[in-house]
Amino acid sequence: MKSHISRVVAGLLLVLMGMLPGSVLAADSVAFVNINRVMEQSPQAEASLSALEEEFAPRDAELVAERDALRRLQQRLERDTDIMGSEERLDLEREFRNRSREFKRAQDMFQEDLNVRRNDELARLQRLVHNVILEIAREQGVDLVVTERTVLFASDRIDITDGVLEELRRQHQAGG
Repeated sequence: MKSHISRVVAGLLLVLMGMLPGSVLAADSVAFVNINRVMEQSPQAEASLSALEEEFAPRDAELVAERDALRRLQQRLERDTDIMGSEERLDLEREFRNRSREFKRAQDMFQEDLNVRRNDELARLQRLVHNVILEIAREQGVDLVVTERTVLFASDRIDITDGVLEELRRQHQAGG
């Protein structure tokens, strides 16, 4: 029964679409942008990544150093437990637990801060890319711009990705 209804609805849609003027069904000018390629290859994306790495490198180095120190402390505990006095062993275990807890907190804060900054940079880059796509579409008289997420095929003839990347490069070199 459902199959029959689906065929009837599909048939009605085809009939209705045949009655609509072509300009309603298809844009006069269509363009395609590979957003993933733009986000990977634009100089702004590279600059954002470099800035994030530079901003978070000192904290990352501190975390790596603390992680290594904790490993040495743990190895010392495992290796020297038998020769330590009970008081010394308890002090070392307490220090290890406290430092491990602090390390976990610092690691979580680092990850949260990095995620917030990465999302800020991504949002800024997405706004810029969107504005460049709109600008190019208007200049070229494009009626419809699609991305790879909604397209099964796009010919090179309608692909404006290179134009978007070129404009982003031009803006980056101009300091914007």
